[in-house]
Amino acid sequence: MKLLRANVKQAKLYPERILQFGEGNFLRAFIEWMVNRMNQKIDFNTGVVIAQPIDYGLADIINSQEGLYHVQLKGIKDGKPIKETELIDCVTRALNPYTEYEKYLEVIDNADLRFVISNTTEAGINMDESDTLTQAPQSSFPGKMASLLYRRYKTFNGDTSKGLIIICCELIDRNADFLKEYVLQHAKNWNLESDFLRWVEMSCAFCNTLVDRIVPGFPKDNIQEVHKELGYEDNLVTIGEYFHLWVIEAPEWVKNEFPADKAGLEVKFVNDMTDFREQKVRVLNGAHTGSFAVSLLYGIETVRESIEHEALGKFMNNMIYNEVLATINGEEEDLKIFAKKILERFYNPYIRHEWQSIALNSMSKWKTRNLCSLIDYTKIKNEVPSHLSFSLAALIAFYKGEYKGKKILLQDDKPHIDYMEKAWAGFNLSKENVQAVTENVLSYSELWDLDLNQISGLTNMVSNQLYTILSDGIEEAIKTL
Repeated sequence: MKLLRANVKQAKLYPERILQFGEGNFLRAFIEWMVNRMNQKIDFNTGVVIAQPIDYGLADIINSQEGLYHVQLKGIKDGKPIKETELIDCVTRALNPYTEYEKYLEVIDNADLRFVISNTTEAGINMDESDTLTQAPQSSFPGKMASLLYRRYKTFNGDTSKGLIIICCELIDRNADFLKEYVLQHAKNWNLESDFLRWVEMSCAFCNTLVDRIVPGFPKDNIQEVHKELGYEDNLVTIGEYFHLWVIEAPEWVKNEFPADKAGLEVKFVNDMTDFREQKVRVLNGAHTGSFAVSLLYGIETVRESIEHEALGKFMNNMIYNEVLATINGEEEDLKIFAKKILERFYNPYIRHEWQSIALNSMSKWKTRNLCSLIDYTKIKNEVPSHLSFSLAALIAFYKGEYKGKKILLQDDKPHIDYMEKAWAGFNLSKENVQAVTENVLSYSELWDLDLNQISGLTNMVSNQLYTILSDGIEEAIKTL
């Protein structure tokens, strides 16, 4: 049976109060799942309009199911296995602003609109000086937001009650702070009136957040079995772990307007999320991004297989416990307990979290999730961390695009792929050539924001590890640790 509202009696339609940029698996299994719970348990009465942040995406598929889909959560609760399946009906529709600009403007002009939620990936929040106010739409997400807010300001004649609560879910530090900075910069570049700038400051809230839930996504390997279980043909069903946490740095009045805690959700409103973010990004995300290349070169496809593997499990544990935790402020025992809880989630027997999905945009991910730990460790210990540097060597090997005669699928921003392709061009295996590639990649300051060759001892260690990976294989190279 097709998953349509006419075939699902319990599905409801809600006022469109949230505009969401991003339609991927994570947001649909995290944000929409939460809104769904809030609608059911505390009568939040909120619908979500999804806008594609780029000109291609899932809008057509979402609309073909009239916004409906299922989320299946699997994990351990109170020591027992648990599985929950939930129909999500809070998505009213999806839009492609590049082809449906007038409909997109109608959403902005909707008096009921109160929230903007985004996950445009780490690369999404960037300043594009070429954006103009007259574009339909702007290229960058900050450009779109500046135009959106100005449109709303003009539509409602500066009404302070029509400001928006902007909640960013991108995995970069101070995500909303950067977005706000770029929005205001666009406004100045476009010579928008000072009253608009004051309206943004006084009527809108830009909320930094930290998100935490492992979402492997669409269960392609057993989708027919899932469809049979659901009783519907659902091409958007999303698998996630039971655990979830959302830390939102925001004024108290935002909590009153988005009372997720009253629905029993793990949503924490805080004045400063620095410590939460530091621990989560460096440990959970750092373990993922720091291990994906090592695991894929090894021929291991999933996180669970890696953590259970003798060599890879040891690598992941040593990287986190011996190197990453040394860079985080806090009581040593508390940090170990936190790390133990994180790594235990990797053993979840119900979740098939594929390394290839983690590999998406991994150049910028490694910078935001792992480079900070590597740099801080060298400053604290006055030596290069062997496991984090090995992770970097494996990353460079991965972006060669080929390993042991097999092609590697690279999914990243074109400038990064182009840079790595040039770095590896005409390569023949020798220590001198490996050293040259290493120096070239470490000098990629447009990505790293500095020349990593300046870190004492890093170039030689990464070069030696990379040479061993290429000459002896990842299996032998990892033994050297």
